[in-house]
Amino acid sequence: MFKDELFPDFARSAAAKEVRNYVMALRTGFERVQKDRLLTANTILTIHAELERHNSGFRRLPGTELKNEQSGEIVYTTPQKYDTIVDLMRNLESFINDDTISDIDPLIKVAIIHYQFESIHPFYDGNGRTGRIINVLYLVLKERLDIPVLYLSRYILTCAKI
Repeated sequence: MFKDELFPDFARSAAAKEVRNYVMALRTGFERVQKDRLLTANTILTIHAELERHNSGFRRLPGTELKNEQSGEIVYTTPQKYDTIVDLMRNLESFINDDTISDIDPLIKVAIIHYQFESIHPFYDGNGRTGRIINVLYLVLKERLDIPVLYLSRYILTCAKI
């Protein structure tokens, strides 16, 4: 990772490139949240573009289904229409930023946000990574984290013990 940081054009492995993209996406999202004090659909699109290194935006083609890896059984069919995805992302944006919609504890709300985002599954690829960054940025936005950290699980487990 240190070599890749010093010489980004010569990243040694796909994993190193993915980590570098993740760090850049998190940094970009953090800067926007700090500046705007909002976590918007446009910020989420920017984060995803950094992760994937392209600007494909929200899914436009139907056919995305989540399957059980072992049985191949369809366990969930995501929203299929582009307009539906955009509407759901606008709804999610409102839920994230408007505390009058729900004033529940941010640790509970982040779980709901994550579930909703993953259920919408707005991108062809990178939804899980984008969703994890959204979690961290939301907790920064709500001042539960001072800085964006990559290992959120330990933080949640620590808070659950309090």
